[in-house]
Amino acid sequence: MPRIHLGSWAETAVDWLQSHLGGLFGAVNTVLSGLYDGVNAVLGAPDALLMAGILAVVAWWLRGLAAAVLAFAGLALIDSFGLWDEAMSTLSLVLVASLITLVTAVPLGVWAARNAAVSRTLRPVLDVMQTMPAFVYLIPGVMFFSIGPIPGLIATIVFSMPPGVRMTELGIRQVDEELVEAARAFGTQPRHILTRVQLPLALPTIMAGVNQVIMLALSMVVIAGMAGAGGLGESVYAAVTQVDIGGGVESGLAVVVLAMYLDRMTGALSRRVSPLGRRASAKAARSASGAATVLRYRPGTAMATVGVVVLALVAGGMRLTGGGGDRESVAAGQNVGQGRTVKLGYFPWDEAVASTYLWQNVLERRGYRPDVKQLDPGPLYTALAQGQMDVQFDSWLPTTHQQYMDRYRDKLTDLGAWYGPTSLELTVPSYMKDVNSLADLKGKAGQFGGRIVGIEASAGMMGKLNDTVLKEYGLDGEYKVVSSSTSTMLAELDRALKKKEPVVTTLWSPHWAYGTYDLKKLEDPKGAWGKGEEIHAVGKKDFARDFPQIASWVKDFRMSEKDLSSLEAEIQKGGKGKEKQSAGRWLDAHPGLVDKLAPVSG
Repeated sequence: MPRIHLGSWAETAVDWLQSHLGGLFGAVNTVLSGLYDGVNAVLGAPDALLMAGILAVVAWWLRGLAAAVLAFAGLALIDSFGLWDEAMSTLSLVLVASLITLVTAVPLGVWAARNAAVSRTLRPVLDVMQTMPAFVYLIPGVMFFSIGPIPGLIATIVFSMPPGVRMTELGIRQVDEELVEAARAFGTQPRHILTRVQLPLALPTIMAGVNQVIMLALSMVVIAGMAGAGGLGESVYAAVTQVDIGGGVESGLAVVVLAMYLDRMTGALSRRVSPLGRRASAKAARSASGAATVLRYRPGTAMATVGVVVLALVAGGMRLTGGGGDRESVAAGQNVGQGRTVKLGYFPWDEAVASTYLWQNVLERRGYRPDVKQLDPGPLYTALAQGQMDVQFDSWLPTTHQQYMDRYRDKLTDLGAWYGPTSLELTVPSYMKDVNSLADLKGKAGQFGGRIVGIEASAGMMGKLNDTVLKEYGLDGEYKVVSSSTSTMLAELDRALKKKEPVVTTLWSPHWAYGTYDLKKLEDPKGAWGKGEEIHAVGKKDFARDFPQIASWVKDFRMSEKDLSSLEAEIQKGGKGKEKQSAGRWLDAHPGLVDKLAPVSG
């Protein structure tokens, strides 16, 4: 069977679309960004507990007092985790995606129900949309719209649309044909048959589709977080990549609270808008007695509206009297940035985390407003090439990340090396006495379960290992390289060391693991890994023009192995979620370093 190069055809199509329809994608990006930003501004503007109160009033109106109390408690729990802003960003993404999906899905479902040919055509398309791995949608999304909420929004819309279309079609097809015929017999026009007979009777099924659309949209938040959409998805993704159990539990519970709230509210809304649902609710209310009557009491629409408006006015008044926030003051002679925002990107490698948060502290003390975002290497380099990010500090050249430099070439600016040389290696615990070099791994796959624990598949180190190192030592048929993440690899290494089990992992120098664990670098007598690399800072194409002062500082930036190791150790000691504070403490412990890294005249 000849090789079908579908992947290369898809890449060609994406390149053509970027070249010829860039203006259209820019317009779509502007519209969707404006819609998302507007909803996020409304949800994020009030104080957390006031917004929780507004959402609780909505729950009271739809489901009763008990639901309102539980809703407020769950939302207050999110605030206690310190994840309120992230939750509102996620809720904004879900609401915007669901709105756009339903505006498209319901008419398509109606059309499919009334036209068999349309139904047959849509069915395979919907199958592909629903079964295609959602991660795949992020690739063209990032290419067309760069990082941010829009790729996640597009992926969410595509992934969540099929149940909306199918449930709408199913609901209309299930309407009793005799009722439709009776309406026709009385001379009802086709459009009135749809709006006065079919849609009202199909409403419970359609609302079930609405519920499924919202739930699927919420399930996409983690995937959207991988593309820089922010919100709870980014928190979950960061916890997963850094093996942060506490952060994962908290952000996961926050997603659960939002999911339960949206699920219960859409279910109750279905009963509110459906005639059958209203009759069932009225019957249940008449049969209730005692405490059940109080818990199920629901205010009228006017009363609920008054409650929401009052809370919104209180929130607005607090915002007006709250001042402009607590910005850190910067001495006049050191306020070089004058509040300008600079976007710093990093992926979860220890030296990347250390250098990025070090520079976040330095730039804040020089009057800039650094916006720090974690991404995978692929999306981060794409964002730099498209000008959506400004700079990142962990480009390993000329091997690990050279593929990205070659791909984007004149769209990136190499700001120079700040550390080197490094080394790539495979490592084993020191108690593996009979394994000292890569050659010693030959014939010992059984001890290691036939696998080498690796890091992110997108890392150049992984390509070098699979394409060169294993072949050079005849290990390519004996070992399988398992892709994971840096944090997962370290967690597996820690687990094996505690149990004194054989394990071989990818690693590199410098790395704090060599100072924490008793490890052994496997020698490379054939030089398959090549020479050591240097760690470079890489900016967008016009970085030096847009930020000339920062560019000059970064070009003179250097760190010794001692300083980098101590900074990484301080960040490890500080714990997850406190990287900025830990880097700030380390910086304070080195007087004069800020002036050395970012000198200013006078």
